[in-house]
Amino acid sequence: MNSNVMPTYNRKPVTFVRGDGVYLYDDKGNKYLDALCGLAVTSLGHSHPIISKIIKDQSQTLLHTSNAFIIEHQELLAKRLCQLTGMDNAFFCNSGAESVEAAIKIARKYGHERGYSNPKIVVMSNSFHGRTMGAMSATSNKNSHESFGPIIEGLIRVNFNNIDDIKNAITSNSDIAAVLLEPIQGEGGIISCDISYLQELDRLCKENNILLMADEVQSGFCRTGKWFSYQHFDIIPDVVMVAKALGNGVPVGACLARSEAANILKAGMHGSTFGGNYLSTSVGLTVLDIMRDSQLCMNVKHISNAMKRATDAELKSLNVVSEIRIYGMMIGIELKSNCTELVVKALEKGLVLNVTKEKVIRLLPPLICKEEHILKIVAIIKQLITENYEN
Repeated sequence: MNSNVMPTYNRKPVTFVRGDGVYLYDDKGNKYLDALCGLAVTSLGHSHPIISKIIKDQSQTLLHTSNAFIIEHQELLAKRLCQLTGMDNAFFCNSGAESVEAAIKIARKYGHERGYSNPKIVVMSNSFHGRTMGAMSATSNKNSHESFGPIIEGLIRVNFNNIDDIKNAITSNSDIAAVLLEPIQGEGGIISCDISYLQELDRLCKENNILLMADEVQSGFCRTGKWFSYQHFDIIPDVVMVAKALGNGVPVGACLARSEAANILKAGMHGSTFGGNYLSTSVGLTVLDIMRDSQLCMNVKHISNAMKRATDAELKSLNVVSEIRIYGMMIGIELKSNCTELVVKALEKGLVLNVTKEKVIRLLPPLICKEEHILKIVAIIKQLITENYEN
């Protein structure tokens, strides 16, 4: 097909025209079980009636003025997010990458206020934070760095889950302002911080007046069985980045900060034309209400256990399966060989999934799934693996 859309994505040969709950439907009438959620976005499923109603109602009332004025829904959503995260303030934007950009600016300004002429941010190997310039620079992707360099200065990259690397970085640099990491790396293959690592990192940051910044863009909002993945580690970061599931498909992001970091950005230092507008914040409030009222975190724990039982029974013994990593509804099934072809082959069987790092089947199913949906996902993946790699 001749398209005027820039080819920034390797688009698959399917056109979805509607969705309902955990299912998608294409323009030919085919039905698909969505095990990807638009990359952890539509956690409450497609066409949720309450969310659809609030979008309609708000669109008929007021969509946009400017952040130069008070927006009531923005104030309410900021308060709710701060209550959930332990943060003090929120900056609203439109995406995860934008929330990371805000965090980078907070870290740099924090460093300058501490007298650092060249404040540095420690970032991780195998990481992903987005594709805008600062977020891409923080991301561990050599190809992107070479294609779009020079990347931003002041980044120190260390090995993920290696506390000695962090200690060496702190010893060697007196001007570190922040450490940026994903508690659970999503694009990196569903790799979690070790609990001892993150707790020691938290201690080191406090001891050295370094901001600990947690990217919860993919792992936030009940995705791991708690509101945010860092809550599994019994720590509270200084800065938290969120987006994706907060809008269930409506673009919204936020950079949250506490204590000293919360008051770094002043009028004119940062902003967003559309961030925190009436539509996105009214939807965000509704999403949080639904997640709370439906006890979504509890359902995630239930279906995560079902996923563990099913993958142990059906996939673990397959020769080509190297490792299975499950954190709530963040699932990585790592194979011993390249399996990127399975994305299209899964579509042919009515399943939407993703492959990252060439060998990891990544599943990010809707958090409203029932056990029957989990069993169907695992059954199709078993078919895909046995038909293509177990001969």
